[in-house]
Amino acid sequence: MTPTTNHSNLKNWVLLGILALIWGSSFILIKRGLEVFSPGEVGAYRIVAAATFLLPLSLPRIKTLSSEQAQNLILIGLLGSFIPAFLFPTAQTRISSSLTGVLNALTPLFVVIIGALFFKSKITRRNAIGLVIAFIGVLVLITLKEGSGLDSFSGINGYALFVILACICYSFNLHLIKTRFSSLKSIEITAISLLMVLPLALVYLMAGTEFSYKVVTHEGALRALGFITLLGVMGTAIALILFNIMVKTASPLFASNVTYLIPVVAIFWGVLDGEVLLFGHYLGIAAVILGVWVGNRKKIIQN
Repeated sequence: MTPTTNHSNLKNWVLLGILALIWGSSFILIKRGLEVFSPGEVGAYRIVAAATFLLPLSLPRIKTLSSEQAQNLILIGLLGSFIPAFLFPTAQTRISSSLTGVLNALTPLFVVIIGALFFKSKITRRNAIGLVIAFIGVLVLITLKEGSGLDSFSGINGYALFVILACICYSFNLHLIKTRFSSLKSIEITAISLLMVLPLALVYLMAGTEFSYKVVTHEGALRALGFITLLGVMGTAIALILFNIMVKTASPLFASNVTYLIPVVAIFWGVLDGEVLLFGHYLGIAAVILGVWVGNRKKIIQN
């Protein structure tokens, strides 16, 4: 392994850690936003905050796009940002922030499945073993009943399906970035894709919700708005730039492994906020982390 390769690997692992901290904190920020705003309002304003923050970068670059690039960036904006931004707050109306963070760990599983079905990706036996171990850990986590007493069906809260759908969106997004945007810089992909979905978020927020009314009348609106702004700027805009850099320099599957580390951060915030975890939850977390270690000892995906 050359010094250049070592440096590149170190850079990717550092990015993985930073993203885990940022995205792992996103769920507690969503929880705070939901104290005042509806799931749709949280999701739409998150997109508005992120896209507005990146306007100085996106506006000068949009004129240089081909029609094919523009269409692909709209798709990236929908799958990688817009749709998940609505799905996660909806899920968190009935499941805890820590469990939502744990369910993110399903993304690499869908990356493998979707990659094999649609993008002709190949995985090694070691990677498959790592995924199986991590997935068993996730199953343990989502089938254990939460200490918060939330409604569940057969031990699994049905609102977990919203998180799973978001994971599927992320998985398609990962492969699209890797396969269709070799000529665009990571920051361009992030900024322009968010700009593409900004009008949808604005129209929904202003015409389809009571967002403006709540901002003016609700006592805790400004505090909640601050949390969602932080969520949009850090958890969407800045984090997506870092994430897209990692996708292009490593692989979709390696990048998606950030979702294995997110539960650790999400559960940390959840426990601090009074969410109760059982002993089995910690066993599940350990299995997830073990799966990451096993699956990433060698290069694990080739396109």
